[in-house]
Amino acid sequence: MGKSFVDSHGVWVSRLVRIALALCFATLLPAWAAPQTGPAKTPPVVGSIKSIEGSTITVTTDAGAESKVTVSDATKLLRVAPGSKDLSQAVTIPLTEFQPGDRVLISLRCVGDASPCEASRVIAMKKGEIDDKHAQEGEAWRRGIGGLVKAADAAQGTITIGTVTAAGKKDVTVEAGQRTIVRRYAPGSVKFDDAKVSSLGEIQPGDQLRARGVRSADGASFTADEIVTGAFLNISGVVSSVDAGVGTISVTDLATKKTELVKVSPDTQLRKLPANMAQMIAARLKGGVGGVQAGGAAGGAGSGGPGGSGGAGGQGRTGGDLQQMLNRLPASRVADFQKGEAVMIVATGSAKDTQVTAITVLGGVEPILQGTTQEQASSILSPWSLSNGGGDTAAQ
Repeated sequence: MGKSFVDSHGVWVSRLVRIALALCFATLLPAWAAPQTGPAKTPPVVGSIKSIEGSTITVTTDAGAESKVTVSDATKLLRVAPGSKDLSQAVTIPLTEFQPGDRVLISLRCVGDASPCEASRVIAMKKGEIDDKHAQEGEAWRRGIGGLVKAADAAQGTITIGTVTAAGKKDVTVEAGQRTIVRRYAPGSVKFDDAKVSSLGEIQPGDQLRARGVRSADGASFTADEIVTGAFLNISGVVSSVDAGVGTISVTDLATKKTELVKVSPDTQLRKLPANMAQMIAARLKGGVGGVQAGGAAGGAGSGGPGGSGGAGGQGRTGGDLQQMLNRLPASRVADFQKGEAVMIVATGSAKDTQVTAITVLGGVEPILQGTTQEQASSILSPWSLSNGGGDTAAQ
């Protein structure tokens, strides 16, 4: 669910964009891969071009296998732009314009046991155009919004979320239309790749939500092009033991007084707050610090957050998403967490589970837990930055 963007929270952005681009083919597969005339009906090949030798194209499929197909003078070779919904804007191109890395959907014409099969049609998305779309949509996600769902009205197409910016707490109404894409984390999964197409009716109070789209001038509403949600377990407590060898942290939850066994997976993000940032966030949650001071604290921590120009949502030094500041902190290791240390965790699983899997483990949070309610504290964490696929995970 390596990095595609220079900042650490770019990993989840890359995964979101990759899911969307993969669905360009998957969603339109029935229409684009309609049965071709010929003696046999063979499932199409979907993946990325690995190499081209003469008239043979080798494709690494989305399942990880390799498939070789031949191209003849009768093969239709088409190019479409990433995000195309049909073939109305398809352009005929020669085989010489195909390059390794291009995404392709290939309809096959196979005769008997002959191998490789012949391609009856090849539909391609150019790698360079996909990279451009990555950058555009990645920026849209980075400038999006995230928070805890307070209320959801599927009939009206609105979701109220609680957010925390460097200017303080703020409720925002997320507006969804008929064209808004809605996805949801799969139960028990910490991987963004597993997010499934969903609906507004599945969104419940207490869910985490992330959206990309357009923020209103006053920041009170947000028109969403895409929404991703999930239900997660928030744990705030004190570390009772750490087993770096097996990747587990035992935490005594301050709310329930129970000890939770938390598994750290290759997709878990581990971070520690610098003291000045923790104090700034605690003050923000209580509404007690001026805007310039918040910007200075963020910048002093080296977070690259909203303390500079072009911050999240274009809010500059006095605003921005605190989650983005957290995402830019250096990665920590499991062994960096010690018995007696205060931590905040977002995990997948149920309070009834004997072991849950961490999405985020955040240390250095003593000032936050001492000066705020658990609801306030948990509002600064969301899982969207975390499915790092190992690229950001600490060595155990």
